[in-house]
Amino acid sequence: MAVYAIDKVTKEIATFYIGKRNNKTLNTVVKTLLNARAATIFTDQLKNYQYLIPKSIHSTQRYQTNGIERMNLTLRTHLKRLNRRTIGFSRSITILSVILKIYFWS
Repeated sequence: MAVYAIDKVTKEIATFYIGKRNNKTLNTVVKTLLNARAATIFTDQLKNYQYLIPKSIHSTQRYQTNGIERMNLTLRTHLKRLNRRTIGFSRSITILSVILKIYFWS
């Protein structure tokens, strides 16, 4: 599973990390956003975010995550490696990381 952040204005990938959706993985992405001095961080209502993101810049409004949800659908459509029931499914974290880097930054 990949955790990533996109810039709402430019629609570019700000950062991403491969791993389960736990505090360690989320903290890696959140630290990058905090170091970049993000004005607001929009997330879903996962409780882990409450402990990682300061309340002053954290928002969980209803329609603010539409862009990243659309990106998730596009990723699954474009990259068969993200679907378990396909022949191209990647079990190797290294291969998946390289494929996502190529996809995001090309």
